[in-house]
Amino acid sequence: MKPLILAFAAALLALPAQAQKSADNLRVSWRDAVPNVDPYYNTQRNGIVLADLAWDGLLYRDPDTNIIGPALATAWRQVDETTLEFTLRDGVTFHNGDPFTADDVVYTFNALPTDKRVASPSNYAFLAGAEKIDALHVRVKLKKPFPPAINVIAAVMPIWPAAYRERIGADAFAKAPVGTGPYRILPITGPGEIALERFDAHYAGSPKPHPAIRRLTIHQVTDTATEMAELLGNRADWISDFPGDQFDNISKIPTLQAVRAEVQRVTYLNMDASGRSGADLPLTKLKVRQAVAHAIDRKTLAAQFMPGGSQVLDIACFRTEFGCDQKAGVHYDYNPALARQLLAEAGYPNGVEIEIHTYLPSIWIGAIQNQLKEVGITANTRVMQAGAVIQLAMAGKLQSAMAGWGGFAVNDVSALLGYFYTGSPYDMSHDPEVAALVTKAANLPDPDQRRALYAQAFHLVSDRAYMLPLFTYVKTYAFSKQLDFTPFYDDNPRFYRARWKN
Repeated sequence: MKPLILAFAAALLALPAQAQKSADNLRVSWRDAVPNVDPYYNTQRNGIVLADLAWDGLLYRDPDTNIIGPALATAWRQVDETTLEFTLRDGVTFHNGDPFTADDVVYTFNALPTDKRVASPSNYAFLAGAEKIDALHVRVKLKKPFPPAINVIAAVMPIWPAAYRERIGADAFAKAPVGTGPYRILPITGPGEIALERFDAHYAGSPKPHPAIRRLTIHQVTDTATEMAELLGNRADWISDFPGDQFDNISKIPTLQAVRAEVQRVTYLNMDASGRSGADLPLTKLKVRQAVAHAIDRKTLAAQFMPGGSQVLDIACFRTEFGCDQKAGVHYDYNPALARQLLAEAGYPNGVEIEIHTYLPSIWIGAIQNQLKEVGITANTRVMQAGAVIQLAMAGKLQSAMAGWGGFAVNDVSALLGYFYTGSPYDMSHDPEVAALVTKAANLPDPDQRRALYAQAFHLVSDRAYMLPLFTYVKTYAFSKQLDFTPFYDDNPRFYRARWKN
């Protein structure tokens, strides 16, 4: 890749800036294709990005202040422990011209608990439904007291257009989606490209500013090399998550700029302790999982692949999240000798084979593969698209998965713990003790009690080596020098805040 970058840099020295500023079209290239743009029918990070661009929720977390404020709702109150009441914003329209009313909120909130296609049902398990008071007032019912509710509503609960979606059906909606956000997604004709256009009727008073750029064209590619080639070949104006060792090379190209920013995202290795992928496989044994943890030099990996401030963690959460107490975790230091000893004690003195699936860069998994091999662990690896790895996880067919977790920007550890440790399709441990702690904590109003229970849950997860956090993300961005773009800690590129430079 380095010779390719340097060759392009030399060729571009004599060229004028060529971003599509003149066409007012920001060309984005990203991996991790979104197979279904309906915000509730995918779990990909890029799906969350699209949801933020094209939809709105009742509430919105300001990325500058971290404060939750109004969006489609102008006010809200806690009626009792299991009831929230929202006052809705008047005069909002969907992209197709339909008015936004209480009916849309009730339709969305009542559908989520029972819709089998919802990709992350654990996010919405707290909902009992919603009822309309009048056109601009709604009451949302919770099954039990659930303090993170406002966080979840602000982060991952965009509002469906009831009449339109009911009329055309869920499958057609995914091809011609409608929201109330600052951009509208144009009809989708294939998997390779998603086009968005500025919605000039986006409501006044929105916490999301009116976009300065008229059009976004997103090209969904399969690998880092293709993404980089699109940027260097002037077929893309913005990419992210390119290998950190290319940062300085891209910075030397006169038409491009490179930026680093630590984001609310953690790389982790999740291991099938419960044997969903097969009874009595090596990773069902605690000492094998502990051996894996001691065999991986996480500090070196972080420095090599995430330069610019990446941190090695003991529990998989980001410091801004409620309940994220790193002291609750067991620290697994890099100790190859101890890893070999643990393998022998587990009954594998001559080594063992495991499988790892991932959608992260192949160079990362290659480095981990080499470190595991040094202690006698042969890791058979598969690098796939994120959607494919997620489907295998849901089907219980993964021995282990190396992936990234951004917490849906919920900013509360209940998101991760509920997702992975309460019996969801992504639960690879099926530990009733952990599940009971997580469930109890989520329903307690007292914040100190919640923190204590979350700490206990994280300690068990760490002590039993169900999940090994690797390092926090330092996200890399490369984009045209004609573009004014600012990254945010929650890993959401808010393109409606971007603009072309004069």
